[in-house]
Amino acid sequence: MSMSTTTPRVLRATGLLAIAGLVATGCAKSKDDSAPKGSPKVTVNLTDDGCTPSPASVPAGPVTFQIKNVSANKVTEAELLSGDTIIGEKENLTPGLSGSFSLTLKGGKYQMYCPNAKTEKTAFTVTGAAAAPAQDPAVKALLTQATTGYQAYVVAEVDKLLPATKTFTDAVRAGDVEKAKASFAHARSFYEEVEPVAESFGDLDPDLDAREDDVTDASKWTGFHRLEKALWQDKSLAGMKPVADKLDADVARLRTLVATTTYQPAQLANGATGLLDEVAASKVTGEEDRYSHTDLSDFEANVIGAQKAFDLLKPALDKIDATLSSSVSTQFTAVLDALQPYKQGSGFVDYSTVGDDKRRALTQKVDALAEPLSQVAGKVNG
Repeated sequence: MSMSTTTPRVLRATGLLAIAGLVATGCAKSKDDSAPKGSPKVTVNLTDDGCTPSPASVPAGPVTFQIKNVSANKVTEAELLSGDTIIGEKENLTPGLSGSFSLTLKGGKYQMYCPNAKTEKTAFTVTGAAAAPAQDPAVKALLTQATTGYQAYVVAEVDKLLPATKTFTDAVRAGDVEKAKASFAHARSFYEEVEPVAESFGDLDPDLDAREDDVTDASKWTGFHRLEKALWQDKSLAGMKPVADKLDADVARLRTLVATTTYQPAQLANGATGLLDEVAASKVTGEEDRYSHTDLSDFEANVIGAQKAFDLLKPALDKIDATLSSSVSTQFTAVLDALQPYKQGSGFVDYSTVGDDKRRALTQKVDALAEPLSQVAGKVNG
């Protein structure tokens, strides 16, 4: 992938947004009835020529985008941009597949962006100002507690990521291959728990976490996976000091950014769904940690991060839709229980030893969680 702000990693989860008033919600398995009642629906058909939103203008407030790949072979995603920032997206739509996401938008100029199309960007306009949502004061208070709690959680996880990454990079700089290997998955776990937040900060996530096929210029490839390849495939850390130094600097930059980031309730739910999408797209397939085969560590971290976001929302969701809340809780337990047989010491077995049948079983557990989880954002979005 290119390192531009608006060209996402192919299998990236949808990012949490640090922009007040812009709330991305939903996933490929989301139900339209989870979107705010009465919200406008915008149809976006993907073709190799482009992705024109219809209608091209809506009033400010909740909006549901319904994305379908009609015939595109080169285009598999649609993104709504505010400036150069992705505020909502639907990825991995091959011909015939569809999905949706919901947003609460302020008035202004936006663009619908479909990478690799003949016409990649099309104007989209939001008019007027969004009315304040009618919400039970008790529910509103619980949702405020959830967003405050999540901000503290993200900061705490990045505070753990800093020293864990330095332990890893110190080993890289010292040329200690075995110590670097031993500390790789542990450092990444803190990042994977809060990855959707990093994805909202432009090129920071690609700098930290791009895989080899995500970059067009291998000489500019940096981050965890560049060092992973050096350790497990190249079996040499020669020339990796600058990559280690940059990784430390990028993690420090992430810590600075999350210190002042605030969140909307639907962003927590959307980030949780995005983390589940990440599990299904790259962890279960073994594509993420293709050299170290530490995918199950990332898998667990993604689920833990998603569960934390959900648990913070749960008191409010219990009041809004207790049945949905109970269903999601049950499925989180089922997914984490499914990982237990693969535990080994303080980590997990090498994922290359996990057969296709067992991978399918894990996928089924993730899918069973993703379906009800995808409905939460619409419920908490006022």
